[in-house]
Amino acid sequence: MPTLAIVGAGPGLGVAVARRFGREGYAVALISRDQSKLDGLVQGLVDEGITARGFAADVLEPAQLADALEAAAKELGPITVLQYSPLPFRSFLRPVLETPPELALEALQFSLFGLMHAVGAVLPDMRAAGDGSIVLINGGTSVKARADFAGTSIAFPAESAYGEMLHDALADDGIRVVQLVIPGGIPKLNLPNGIDDVAEKIWVLHSARGPFREMLIPLEEGRE
Repeated sequence: MPTLAIVGAGPGLGVAVARRFGREGYAVALISRDQSKLDGLVQGLVDEGITARGFAADVLEPAQLADALEAAAKELGPITVLQYSPLPFRSFLRPVLETPPELALEALQFSLFGLMHAVGAVLPDMRAAGDGSIVLINGGTSVKARADFAGTSIAFPAESAYGEMLHDALADDGIRVVQLVIPGGIPKLNLPNGIDDVAEKIWVLHSARGPFREMLIPLEEGRE
């Protein structure tokens, strides 16, 4: 059974993507910091007939994240798709003049270094299989900086650069690396089917080869 791991899984997009992939026969590993919340999400998916497990880990703690992904692979099978989509802390959305170096470093650890550790955990199995997908989910500051959202304006572009390099480096290994940019809160984007449209887009990005970056909607139509 192919396995999807969602780092930063929550009750919105995380569950919607889990359902979309679950309909295609994927097992789902949900990863976030709160095990009790994960247990509730998992139970809902299991009640719908989807094979799902929850693994608690903090993306700021590399050993926790690696252990969670390793446990998911052992319990469900090698990770076929990695979605990296942890929700940035509110503290990362401060004005640039109120953002000290320590906060910028934490934002980089959250968005870039966390992704690098996650990729390191799943990439050996993907390369051995000659197949896999790594999906980055980012806000609009990944392509257009905002002085009032300094943390993500620093960290998301670094994450994007790393992802784009992976896209180029892993293409011949059969591994897709893609980024979906969502420039604004999903409920405010007026999508016909709401969050399910985003989950469908992620499924399509995984299923077909294409460019590294896709915009969910044009940047000028959204915010962050």
